[in-house]
Amino acid sequence: MAFLRYVRIVARTTFAVVNNLYCIPAYVVWMMALRLVRPLFAPLYWKIEGLMYHWLLAMVSMWAWTAGYEIIETGDEPAACNGRRTLVLANHQSTADVPMLMAAWNPRPGILPNLMWIMDRVFKFTNFGIVSVLHEDFFIQAGKSKREQSLEDLRQHIHKWYIPLARQFIVLFPEGGFLHKRREVSQRFAEKNNLPKLEYVSLPRAGAMKVIMEEVGPHRDQGASTSKENSKKDNNFNQSNAKLIVESNVGESIEWVLDVTIAYPDRIPLHLQDVVCGIRPACATHLHYRLYPSTEVPADTEGMTQWLYDRFVEKDQMLEEFYRTGKFPTKGSGPHLTRVVRQDNLKYLILHIFFIASTYIQFTMARAIFNYFW
Repeated sequence: MAFLRYVRIVARTTFAVVNNLYCIPAYVVWMMALRLVRPLFAPLYWKIEGLMYHWLLAMVSMWAWTAGYEIIETGDEPAACNGRRTLVLANHQSTADVPMLMAAWNPRPGILPNLMWIMDRVFKFTNFGIVSVLHEDFFIQAGKSKREQSLEDLRQHIHKWYIPLARQFIVLFPEGGFLHKRREVSQRFAEKNNLPKLEYVSLPRAGAMKVIMEEVGPHRDQGASTSKENSKKDNNFNQSNAKLIVESNVGESIEWVLDVTIAYPDRIPLHLQDVVCGIRPACATHLHYRLYPSTEVPADTEGMTQWLYDRFVEKDQMLEEFYRTGKFPTKGSGPHLTRVVRQDNLKYLILHIFFIASTYIQFTMARAIFNYFW
C-alpha cells in the first residue's frame, strides 16, 4: 500500500507539472496576442481574459477535487453578493487557503472571472505569477519599511484597474501572513495593548481594508483621506482611460463584506504540496460564510479597526467551537447554507482539451513562423 501511495504521489506531481506546461503558457500567449487589439476592443479583451482566468483557476480546483479534499460550505449564502462589489475577508493558515477558495468558488458563476486577489509580492515570482500580473491582481509588499508605499500603490491600483474593469470581488487576508508565523507576534501585541489573545487566528491589520473602504466603500465621500492632488490625479486617469471600463451592472461602491472562516480537520491545515501531490489522505475543509452590509463598517480609522478586530475575535470563538464540536455556531434566524461543493468532471475534460489544443496550435504557428524566417 505504501508503494502504491508513493506511485500515486509521483503520478500526481508529474501530471501537475505537465498540466502547468500546457495551461499557463497557452493562457499567456493568447492574452499577449490579444493585447495587440486591446486598445480597440478593451471590453471584449477583458471578457475573454476573465473567462480564461476562470478556466486556469478551475485547473487548480481540479487538483484539490481529484485528491479527495472535499469542501463544505456553511453559514450565510454568498449568492447574495452576485453582481455586487464585495470585500472578502479570510483567515490565513497555509498555502492551501487560496487553492481551496478557488475550488469552492469554481462552480459558482461570476465569481472567479470578476475578482481581484491581494497577495504577497513573493507570489509574483511563482509559476502562476504571470497569470496574476495579466489579470491585474495586486501584489503587496510585507515589512514596515514598505507598508505605507504598498498601501498607496493599492490605492492607485484600485483606481487604475479594480474600478475601470468593474471587478466585483476583492479578496484580502487581513492577518498579513500565515497563522503559524503570526500567532506569537499577535499575542505579544495583544498583551501589550490590552487586546484579546487569539489562538486560532491572529489579530488583523486594518491598513489595506481602510484603503479599500476609503476608495470604494459606502462612506468614501465622508472618510476618504486622499489628498486633493491625488484625487485629481485619479480622476484624470479615469477620464483618460474611460475606454478600459467594462460595461457592467455592478455598483459604484462595495455593498457587502463577505467574512470567510477557513477550518481544516484536526487543526492541521492542508498545504499546496498536498493539493498538488495528494500527500495527505482525503479530508474535508470547511468554509463558514458571514455576510455584512458594508454600511455596518465604520468610516473612521479607529471604528473600522475595532470592527475588524471584532470579526477576528468571533472567528477565534467560532473556530474553537468548530474544533471542539465539529460544527460552526449558527447566528440569527435566517436561512443558513450547508453545502458540499461538487465539481463538474465534464467541464474539466473540456478545459483540458481546450488548453492542449491551444498549446498544439500555438506550437505549430511558432514553428511555421520560425521556419519562414530561418
